[in-house]
Amino acid sequence: MLSPDLRQMARRLRPDGPLRQLIADCKHLLSQRGEASSTQIAKGIVDQLGDMLAGAARKDSAQAGLLERFFDHLASDFSPEPTAVLASAQAYAAKPDAAHLITLLERTEPPRQELFRRINRAPGGTSALIRLRRALLERLPRQPAWRALEADLLHLLSSWFNPGFLEMRQVSWRSPAVLLEQIIRHEAVHEIDGWDDLRRRLLPDRRCFAFFHPQLPEEPLIFVEVALLPEMAGAIAPLIDKKQQPLSPDQFKVAVFYSISNCQPGLRGVSLGNFLIKRVADELKAELPQLKTFCTLSPIPGFLPWLLQAADFATMPGVKATLAEEMGQARQLLASACGGELAALSQKATHDKLSKPAQQALLRLAALYLVHHSPQPSGDPVARFHLDNGARLERLNPQGNLSPKGLKQSAGLMVNYLYDLARIDTHHDRFVHGSVAHARAIGTLL
Repeated sequence: MLSPDLRQMARRLRPDGPLRQLIADCKHLLSQRGEASSTQIAKGIVDQLGDMLAGAARKDSAQAGLLERFFDHLASDFSPEPTAVLASAQAYAAKPDAAHLITLLERTEPPRQELFRRINRAPGGTSALIRLRRALLERLPRQPAWRALEADLLHLLSSWFNPGFLEMRQVSWRSPAVLLEQIIRHEAVHEIDGWDDLRRRLLPDRRCFAFFHPQLPEEPLIFVEVALLPEMAGAIAPLIDKKQQPLSPDQFKVAVFYSISNCQPGLRGVSLGNFLIKRVADELKAELPQLKTFCTLSPIPGFLPWLLQAADFATMPGVKATLAEEMGQARQLLASACGGELAALSQKATHDKLSKPAQQALLRLAALYLVHHSPQPSGDPVARFHLDNGARLERLNPQGNLSPKGLKQSAGLMVNYLYDLARIDTHHDRFVHGSVAHARAIGTLL
């Protein structure tokens, strides 16, 4: 008879041995009552997940296959037991008291939630679960059966990464090099061109703030970059020009949030950015009372793809027939100015030649997109983020970003969203009910 060690080795030598071992360890972890032994088992699971996730990230087909089968097991073997849920639901319906409700809640919670909680207690467990969710999100569009599994991970991570548990820190040139390297690597909006570029973005008239979690003290979760200026900015190039001389503090009147980057794809959907912007605004206002305006300089990444579609403006919510007709005419005028191809708006040379009427048509179409399309689930993601966060659509800026990315996504346009700290809740409530708070200058375009 083989010893337990030899049996374990034999299982690992089989192609599915690592998966069998991982599933067995997960079930073993759920059965444990002692904290010390549970932590040891959880650490082993973290190590196994690390190997599997690393292999899948390297496009190792065998490891990727094992990972997907592990997701299958989590979705099926660690779900609530239907007959137990039904019995508890019937008992609660017959007698809706606290005891029956507690039992029902216990029966409906998937065992995998407790599994994830126990894994999270091990060293490296939090990071492993974030990486696990990242891998899950990448595969979810092809595997809708994993939606409940994803919902469980999102639920737990949203609790663990509640902003009340997070620490906000300012990133400065004196921050550890490993942190500065991560800022360079994770900047997702306006690429940082090396150390000189980063140094300019951290001078006194530029600020960078990030959220950190106690379990990941050296890994920023999300960071925002801010420019302190005399007036609201209309173009990105001057803000990220590493040769531009810094301004003196007496010129600081406006705080412009010009970039926000999520460093952890596995935390997608966990509300972090909205709280970070508000925390930064409060801190800057306390430090620099002369700051009167807090706004963004933002891209409109969904605008040009939307404009290229043959949409019927009359079907858009809140768009009356007269406005729809005017916008159709504006699109025709703009297309004619582009040589019949609106796709030409992704080229700088096109914008250099646009007449004033064509430029005005472009602004009107962008205003239509932001005001009437943003409240829809398919609306512009950046617009939805800021408007849902309580900002007001303030100003459209033609030729605000003439980089290849800015032209391809936003037809060169950028937008200012104004954060009026006294009216954030009001503007948020309007957006939730399908209405976009906007400045009078935006209204004149519609």
